[in-house]
Amino acid sequence: MAHDHDAHELEDHDRGLSHDLPTLLSRRRALALFGGAGLAAALAGCGVTGGDDGATGSTAAGNGAGAAPAASGSSSGPGIPEETAGPYPGDGSNGVNVLTESGIVRSDITRSFGSASGVAKGVPLTVKLKVLDTGNGSAGLKGAAVYLWHCDIDGRYSLYSEGVTEENYLRGVQETGGDGSVTFTSIYPAAYSGRWPHIHFEVYPSLDAATTASGKLRTSQLALPEATCRQVYATDGYSQSLRNLAQTSLETDMVFSDGYSLQLAKLTGSVADGFTATLNVPV
Repeated sequence: MAHDHDAHELEDHDRGLSHDLPTLLSRRRALALFGGAGLAAALAGCGVTGGDDGATGSTAAGNGAGAAPAASGSSSGPGIPEETAGPYPGDGSNGVNVLTESGIVRSDITRSFGSASGVAKGVPLTVKLKVLDTGNGSAGLKGAAVYLWHCDIDGRYSLYSEGVTEENYLRGVQETGGDGSVTFTSIYPAAYSGRWPHIHFEVYPSLDAATTASGKLRTSQLALPEATCRQVYATDGYSQSLRNLAQTSLETDMVFSDGYSLQLAKLTGSVADGFTATLNVPV
């Protein structure tokens, strides 16, 4: 079933400049339009300190045009770009708040929890993120928390999309370990109309902050490499994704078009055994 997420993500929800400006304009585009000081003043006047705008960083090596940079632990680098959470965050900013529900803290996000019983089908994907503290020489940020979510094999988001509004699969929170790492067991997300295949995440200073949806440090998105997407989308259940993938690119995507070197994950594995996506997340 096709889902027109592009229309939802681009339409005017009458939320004012504080929502529309950072969502539709990246920092790079906005700087070109307003100049640094003008943009800062415009955002300050709207009460915007981050969340929906984009930014870019240094090129990283890996699978495709860029991937997770190595963590040196010796010098701070650019933070991962701040991006829109999209219309299906589930963090209380657009309707339902799953973060306060018992069961959201988990590593395996393929199943719904609580009274829901749905199971997300698809090619297995393990997501490994390493949160780095740019204020401390890019050392691993211990005790932080990551909330991660993405669409299913049909391009649907649990809690929001028709047919899965009562499900909460493909959403979960993990606390970072001593090296700043978290791991999620999931499935490879679809490519839906108007967007490059991606995974959303939010970084919080602590598990308590995440489960009360407060004090968010960063909202961003992980991009999946084209070569791996083509392998996955050639399998059963992903045929619509293969068609949608052919209609977009990282260079034209509404989020990644201004640069994605810090957001393109490194993928290893196979369709038969499942894939692992790794990405450093400097904040």
